[in-house]
Amino acid sequence: MNFVTNREAALRPACALRPAAEMTMWFTVLAGLVVLSFSYVKAFCPHLPADCVYILRSLGLGFRLIKYRKRKPIYSVLDCFLDAVKRHPAKTFLHFEGREYSYEEVDRQSNKVGRALQAEARLKEGDTVALFLPNEPSFVWTWLGLAKLGCPAALLNFNIRSKSLLHCFSCCGAKVIITCTELQDAVEEILPTLTEQGISVYLMSDKCGVQGINPLSEKISKASDEPLSRDLRANIHIRTTALYIYTSGTTGLPKAAVVTHERVWAASFLQAASGVTSEDVFYINLPLYHSAGFLIGLCGSIERGNTVILRRKFSASQFWDDCRKYNVTVMQYIGETLRYLCNMPKKENEKNHKVRIAIGNGLRTDVWTEFLNRFGDIKIRELYAATEGNIGFINYTSKIGAVGRVNFVHRFLFPYTLIKFDIEKEEPVRNSQGLCIEASTGETGLLVGKITHRSPFVGYAGNKQQTEKKRLTDVLVKGDLYFNTGDLLRFDKDNFVYFQDRVGDTFRWKGENVATSEVADILTMAHCILEANVYGVKVEGHEGRIGMAAVTLREGEDFDCSDSYRHVVNYLPAYARPRFIRVQPCLEMTGTFKMKKVKLVEEGFNPSLITDPLFFLDLEKKKYVPLTEEIYKAITLKEIKL
Repeated sequence: MNFVTNREAALRPACALRPAAEMTMWFTVLAGLVVLSFSYVKAFCPHLPADCVYILRSLGLGFRLIKYRKRKPIYSVLDCFLDAVKRHPAKTFLHFEGREYSYEEVDRQSNKVGRALQAEARLKEGDTVALFLPNEPSFVWTWLGLAKLGCPAALLNFNIRSKSLLHCFSCCGAKVIITCTELQDAVEEILPTLTEQGISVYLMSDKCGVQGINPLSEKISKASDEPLSRDLRANIHIRTTALYIYTSGTTGLPKAAVVTHERVWAASFLQAASGVTSEDVFYINLPLYHSAGFLIGLCGSIERGNTVILRRKFSASQFWDDCRKYNVTVMQYIGETLRYLCNMPKKENEKNHKVRIAIGNGLRTDVWTEFLNRFGDIKIRELYAATEGNIGFINYTSKIGAVGRVNFVHRFLFPYTLIKFDIEKEEPVRNSQGLCIEASTGETGLLVGKITHRSPFVGYAGNKQQTEKKRLTDVLVKGDLYFNTGDLLRFDKDNFVYFQDRVGDTFRWKGENVATSEVADILTMAHCILEANVYGVKVEGHEGRIGMAAVTLREGEDFDCSDSYRHVVNYLPAYARPRFIRVQPCLEMTGTFKMKKVKLVEEGFNPSLITDPLFFLDLEKKKYVPLTEEIYKAITLKEIKL
């Protein structure tokens, strides 16, 4: 018989409960640590969760790109589209002016275009074809048809004419151009030169009475919509040229950036990196000839398998009505488009929409804040990139003003740095060993990206000189090679990246660097000024360039000489103040809403040569005064101190 003492009996319940009590205690401690950890992260590492999500997404997309690099035969964005056709043939791919086109319809139409061009233009793999078309569905299926033939497409800006159009066409070596009736006049203007060079012109129309222009629409309608053989593009690989996309031409004639299939994939991943899914509805109102509309918008939507709402052009007045009508969830912006939306009269239903993400670049801090206040909690994915570049950033945290974040994974995979830059000489600062000097945290520097097998720089078609100008050697070690972005950026202590200015846009006056974008932001704070394009102009007998701004005025406003003076004096140091103001009815823009400066800089501030109203910042009168011939003469004779 087993006897138990009273003491043992008394102790047994406590002993039996001890494991449960200890477990509870450890769970309590663990829960406390978790809470403390979250509190610590929130207080000291508020962006860590977003960093982790972005890094994981980036690694996943990076592994996909590595897989595509090794895959034979090539798996391109075209193949991704064909897979989407198989998965959901009836799903709407394009909405355009009230008409829907399913994935299958677009696929079949692209087969017809490919077959018609194969028969009429005798196109074969590797032949470059120039697309001179506006934003419409025919642009999409013509490009897909060319891709099925293994033909790279040169995406021509439909706003350019004459000399610029011929220049863009000659860069890519195309022997065929495809256009439409609304752009026929522009083609006819250069038709003699095209004919002389043996270039075939095809028109998206049933008939055309102009000799040398071949109507194509009837041929397309009669062509078979059966799939084209993959053998037609059997020799295409990941680093074959897929497209030629032209720089915006803010500083001269456009340059044709060579875009490989690998680069198309990389750009298309930006939607995925921003959290866009196959269920989203993506709104494209930017031109398809531009990398934002074509690569991020169209190709990104193909990669995601979502639906695209396509517009001919951006319309601020119809933007939100479109978003509500088509249940848009993701929008694009570039340059000044969001400011145009903010300038529209306020309405009661401004937050009544389903837009959750906005992807783009060039958003000013003040517009960013106003846009969110007016239109609701939209995740702004501001990015920094260049069509031809090998380095880019994306602001996945929505921190206002930043274009991205520095993280170790990104920097390891795509090495880059900021280097000190001499604004006056327009060249990097080098040490006694001839190497560049890295910029400090918080200091503005020139962004350069290391050229490697993983992050190549292909260059510009037909322009070896400009390609070489973008290559920078002996940056950190002798013999290394970097891509010169031509852009000045800044990294802050919290690892956020800020765009400061473009090299050439920043000018130097009184021994100080002046960032044109910052000055423009101050000018537009004046109640009368709607837009400002700031630049530096030469003054005879003075070193550097003095500040000048071309401005447009708000509706019903005259230029307020006193208020504008107060703004620049109160907010800007003396060297950064625009001493000359030029009032224009509108500012000249590129097709992607970037301001042109070259002509303005060349014209300077001579009132005898400029018909626009000119004003001079008069420090004695403490206001801007009309710039007369007398004042101009006094400046040139150094009678007025600048």
